[in-house]
Amino acid sequence: KDISQEQVEGVMIEFLEAVGSQTGMGIGSDEYIKNMLTEALGQDKADSLIDRILVGGNTTGLDTLKWMDGRAVAELIRYEHPQIQAIVLSYLESDQAAEVLGVLDEKVRLDVIMRVASLESIQPQALQELNDILEKQFSGNAATKTSKIGGVKCAADIMNFIDTTIEADLMDSIKEVDAELGTEIEELMFVFDNLKDVDDRGIQTLLREVSSDILIVALKGADTELQEKIFKNMSKRAAELLRDDLEAKGPVKVSEVEGAQKEILTIARRLSESGEIALGGSGEAMI
Repeated sequence: KDISQEQVEGVMIEFLEAVGSQTGMGIGSDEYIKNMLTEALGQDKADSLIDRILVGGNTTGLDTLKWMDGRAVAELIRYEHPQIQAIVLSYLESDQAAEVLGVLDEKVRLDVIMRVASLESIQPQALQELNDILEKQFSGNAATKTSKIGGVKCAADIMNFIDTTIEADLMDSIKEVDAELGTEIEELMFVFDNLKDVDDRGIQTLLREVSSDILIVALKGADTELQEKIFKNMSKRAAELLRDDLEAKGPVKVSEVEGAQKEILTIARRLSESGEIALGGSGEAMI
């Protein structure tokens, strides 16, 4: 998190120059770099970085936003039309989009997330115009690409990452405007209770990454079924200690419980993205 975009690009450019001078890797090294970056950064960020360091350094205004702090992005689009804000959020990764949405004015959040859920695609001309707006503040040339963005799943992913102090009120507001859409979004969100659907191997992998202090607080807000699922995937001694700690734990603020649950869900999503666990109860082992 403390490494800047410029540092990453600088290191990669130095690396490219180094391997390019070696006959062994100099031939066809672009494909090697692409594969390495995709494994390290994921497909979207890798594609963005590859465009800059392998294809001549050009980037779109939207791609530039992916490397910015969420608050900085929010300030940049604060006075744009909600449709523009929705397109930008749809283009970002879910955790970054959630941060941006949380910083935007409360009165526009509902409008923006509803627009995200309604988006399906954006025409090349509209995307070009948006890039032109953003690139008034950035250098570089825009590349026109037809993009499939937004949709209910995108809105649900953003809601998964948004702060708990915002999530409940925003979901209630969505349902007031469009109950069916609110239900669709809610069904696609992965919430703490959905851990019941993760297979035992996945739960065991998750528990190895979660501290006992966080787990205790999170389970204070879980029902008996989920608690028992956690207990059965621990050693007998560890389960007994956790039961004792839960019983001994005094009252905990709802916000603390929700915060602990969000922290565990963040770890679960990371493990899912890396292929170590399967969310949603597929039951398929991941290697």
